[in-house]
Amino acid sequence: MGSERYDSAMAAPVDVSSRTVAELVVQLGWLARGDGFVADLTLAQWAALRYFSRVNRFSRTVSAFAEFHGTTRGTASQTIKSLVQNDYLTRKRSKTDGRSIDFTLTYKSKKLLAEDPFETLVVAASTLSNSASHIVARSLERVLRKMAQQQGKRHFGMCPNCKHLQEDGCYANGKTNFYCTLMDEPLKEAETQQLCVNFLPGR
Repeated sequence: MGSERYDSAMAAPVDVSSRTVAELVVQLGWLARGDGFVADLTLAQWAALRYFSRVNRFSRTVSAFAEFHGTTRGTASQTIKSLVQNDYLTRKRSKTDGRSIDFTLTYKSKKLLAEDPFETLVVAASTLSNSASHIVARSLERVLRKMAQQQGKRHFGMCPNCKHLQEDGCYANGKTNFYCTLMDEPLKEAETQQLCVNFLPGR
């Protein structure tokens, strides 16, 4: 019923200013952040846990997290350090780049994410029809890409829309049909649905 009401309400064309769209995005952001401290975590710590739950193995670094959230590397490092100290993240040397450190979620943090206040926004978004979700997602991706270009920042994205993805018989041993030409690494199918710092739009 929720999606039907939405579709019927959107049937008649209505002029909407770009400022109205921007303000709605900001309001959604504030609501999705919850009441501030939840489970004794700050907003920055929640943001970090969400980030590491959504990105691929090439993006689990301090510098990538800092770039994704538009903060300094020092600030990002302090946030991540506090999560490691409280057993929400584990750190280990990167397999693809021995100079950097990768961070992964612990069982404790995965359990906590089930209580994430952000999930209220996910539930609200589920009231949209498939066609409406597609339009909203593509429109917001366009806005994000434009802002990233204007500010000289990377635009994170997923493999299906990335120029670096190669598929269909690209890996001879048959273990996977997906391959990242930038990192020269085979990909599992689940990894193609994760965010990546090396994303390059074009597919």
